Amino acid sequence: MVAPTQNPEVSTPRRRVLRQLAMAGTASLAFPFINKGALAADKRIVVRDPGGPYSEAFAEAFYRPFKAATGIEVVPVVAQSDPTAMIKGMVEAKNFAWDMALLNRQSQEVLTDPSTGVFLEEVRVNAPEIPARYNSPYMIATLVLQTVLAVRTDKFKDRPLPNSWADFWDIKNFPGRRALRRAPQDTLEEAFLGGGGAAASLYPIDAKAAFASLDRIKKNVNVWWTSGAQTSQILKSGEVDICPTWNARAQAAIDEGAPVKIIWNQGLWSTEGFCILKGTPKADICREFIKFTCDAKRQATYTKILTYGPSNPDAYKFIDPVRAKALPTHPDNISRAIQIDAKYWGKSKDKLTESFNTWLLA
Repeated sequence: MVAPTQNPEVSTPRRRVLRQLAMAGTASLAFPFINKGALAADKRIVVRDPGGPYSEAFAEAFYRPFKAATGIEVVPVVAQSDPTAMIKGMVEAKNFAWDMALLNRQSQEVLTDPSTGVFLEEVRVNAPEIPARYNSPYMIATLVLQTVLAVRTDKFKDRPLPNSWADFWDIKNFPGRRALRRAPQDTLEEAFLGGGGAAASLYPIDAKAAFASLDRIKKNVNVWWTSGAQTSQILKSGEVDICPTWNARAQAAIDEGAPVKIIWNQGLWSTEGFCILKGTPKADICREFIKFTCDAKRQATYTKILTYGPSNPDAYKFIDPVRAKALPTHPDNISRAIQIDAKYWGKSKDKLTESFNTWLLA
């Protein structure tokens, strides 16, 4: 008996569905948070990241590999540096332009303060490979960064380089063009330490002492910067000689040939990680992506482009030793750093921002 000829217009879609179901079953075994229905229905998640080297580094380390492993596309969207107001609006309207956002720990605390509302999902991801001090219930750190003092070495030939926030504040012994961040975050910590305050007494910040310290140096600040990219540019151009900035921004100037040195002593360290917007229907897929980002080799990959420190200590097994010394979680660098109190900023940011802006305009 001859078998009936199959109609390709019928068999092809059927076969395609069977292949998709088979793929879904395999992926759900590897990624238990993702149920079969979700994998079939949701083929992408949208993630806010800061753009620039972040997008390039994370595409190489996370976005493309995650799609290869699961079939789920990660779509990065560049957004403002502090998107807390945007996230609150999305959650309140239940209109999710993003499913996740890369946030610093301070912004995460703002969005999870019970007194003002919780706008993020708990992560609920088991990641023992990431040290507990880097994490919270709403964020597992993907990277660690430091605010450091960046110095143009060509402007300090035959004389000592500044090596602390007190040296930055010492105009007499360390003359030169200076920059400071046009925001209270980091700047008030630097002012308190620069005025002689002890690291052990940094929090809660003595705002009166910090602003008095800023009064001493205000007329000597040549640039009040507002973005990390700006600091890279003014360091490269030589517009300033001494500039507090994020370590990756200083490293970007170094990598492009500028005679800049990073001072790790008294660096102010904090974390960034992917946070899930409360109510997004793709929360479980986001959780699987977050677990994916904890892998040591994947974190080592992003450090080739973005010089922030991996949160997984095992990543250093896969990082070139020379590159490793330029990262903020390298033992030599993190040991001299001071942790930023993210909970303090979560509760105090609005008040201190108002005070800082008033002081700046006085």
